[in-house]
Amino acid sequence: MGSLAVIVALLALAVLAFRGDLIRYALDPKTPFQTYRPPAAPDYAERKAWYLLSTGAGTPAAEEPPADVFFVAPTTFEGGRQWNEPIGDAKAERIFRRVMAPNYAGPFARIGRIFAPRYRQAGLYSLLTLRDDAKDARRFAYGDVATAFRYWRDHDGGQRPFIVVGVEQGGTLAARLVAEEIAPNAALRARLAGAYLIETVVPATHPALAPCARREEAGCLAAWASVPSSEIDRGKILLARALVWDAGGDLVNLQGPALCFNPILGATTDEPAPARMHAGAANATGLEWGARPAFLARQVSAQCDGGVLRVSSPKSASLKTAGSWTEERMVPGFNLFYADLENDARARLAALTRR
Repeated sequence: MGSLAVIVALLALAVLAFRGDLIRYALDPKTPFQTYRPPAAPDYAERKAWYLLSTGAGTPAAEEPPADVFFVAPTTFEGGRQWNEPIGDAKAERIFRRVMAPNYAGPFARIGRIFAPRYRQAGLYSLLTLRDDAKDARRFAYGDVATAFRYWRDHDGGQRPFIVVGVEQGGTLAARLVAEEIAPNAALRARLAGAYLIETVVPATHPALAPCARREEAGCLAAWASVPSSEIDRGKILLARALVWDAGGDLVNLQGPALCFNPILGATTDEPAPARMHAGAANATGLEWGARPAFLARQVSAQCDGGVLRVSSPKSASLKTAGSWTEERMVPGFNLFYADLENDARARLAALTRR
């Protein structure tokens, strides 16, 4: 019995040691993307193709906010047999409704009508490897996002001011959307209050839009990827593994510096933002859509350093990362800059209106 107990203990330790590798293997579709048959495409003329869709097309109702927000959701699909999510995957849908929408679309819900398309997102595995198949899955996802944006532009956008928000995988897709659909279009640029690419690495060289330099300007780009300030090397690792779009629409390794916007200061700057300036974090997970979360102010300080946003450890236990191995590799179920982003978007919309 003693030998058996030792064997069991050794097996348990081995599982713990290689847990990440085992999960990655389970999430790997194990099918070349070139021979993969993707799920059916969404039809953006149908309401079921949207996570969130304003009830009033074109002209907003009297009680609706004055702008539109095109929101590209972060990863909610873990993967497995599929490189890209079938629209309507139950677990991915639940994560969006319970976690992603209230925490990351919520800060903009009082600024504009939210248009959040479902898209055949690349599974989590695609963000954990640099394989060409994974890049193909992410390029494929962009086709849906671009189609959804054009549908919004032609059917709902009208002449209203708008904001683009993308988070993590959605931020990478929104970065290409800004470069290919918005930056070359003078009419769209004139109505853009701002583009927020949250937890997204964007090259600082030749950005599609001018980086946001102060809170009282509109039409600019706010992009950042954050790391805990206590983890010295994590920022370098993040940037070394980051994939960004090149001029030909391919995903390539980042060359050169990355943009870093500080949400507390409302500016792309290396200046430090002390905790006393922090407007408020929120853990909105589980709240019904539209419910306003309680804000936790003065929780973190933040400073851009080497192209990443170094953020201090929050004081509240509700702002600590927890969950399964896969959940810990998605954006967390709270937003450290909820109130800061709400204030920032409101200020940029006001600046656009004045202009």
